Amino acid sequence: MSNSLFSKEMQDQLKELKGQLSKGRDTNSPEGENQKPTEPVSLPTQKQVKKTVKRMDSEHIDDDKVLFMQAMHGVEMLEDKNVRSPTNTAKASKPDATTLSKRAAAQGSDSIDLGAGLSDMQALLNPVAAEAQLSYKQPTLQNKVFDQLKKGKLRWYDAVDIHDCTIEEAREAMTQLLSQAKQNNETVVKIVHGKGSEAILKTCVNGWLRQLPEVLAFCSAPPKDGGNGAVLVLLKKPKSDSE
Repeated sequence: MSNSLFSKEMQDQLKELKGQLSKGRDTNSPEGENQKPTEPVSLPTQKQVKKTVKRMDSEHIDDDKVLFMQAMHGVEMLEDKNVRSPTNTAKASKPDATTLSKRAAAQGSDSIDLGAGLSDMQALLNPVAAEAQLSYKQPTLQNKVFDQLKKGKLRWYDAVDIHDCTIEEAREAMTQLLSQAKQNNETVVKIVHGKGSEAILKTCVNGWLRQLPEVLAFCSAPPKDGGNGAVLVLLKKPKSDSE
């Protein structure tokens, strides 16, 4: 039995391929096939092939295998496009402004109560600049607590981004966020209003929050929480049943 790694049929094919590769040799020479090619053939050297074989963790190197690897030099494996790429599992995210505004319209109750008395006109009559620092507190709130809010030392529980919304969507999303915070006994939330060239939504949020008695204070967020493009809002603690 032959010690070759290839079948007889493959050995015949390799010999034929070897003959084709040898066409550049000087056939008139008495040495015949033992002569080097008169025309250069771009093939890897045996040293390169042996290095490759060693990397493939194989110690068996014979002429047929060397010839085969030389013949296959430069051949690249075709990409299998039928393999399905794994998809990343979608991370759970907080509801966006559109979701909150739709939820507000569908649920009604507290969110409608919060938004019912809000005046867009009153808010828009007091415009603020895009880079302005927003700051507001009720007189009853301690200055120490307000300073903690401005420095970002009070943990905010939930947030909504409204900077791509219409005024109507932004109002409904904001009131829904505040309503949810009230139901969940959360006292600090964040509203991302953005800036924009005219700061319309920033102006609206500044005006709306001042109209709500549930809001004890609000201020522009520290840089790590959005800076002048967001506000942190401090809400009154919900009264317990015993109060």
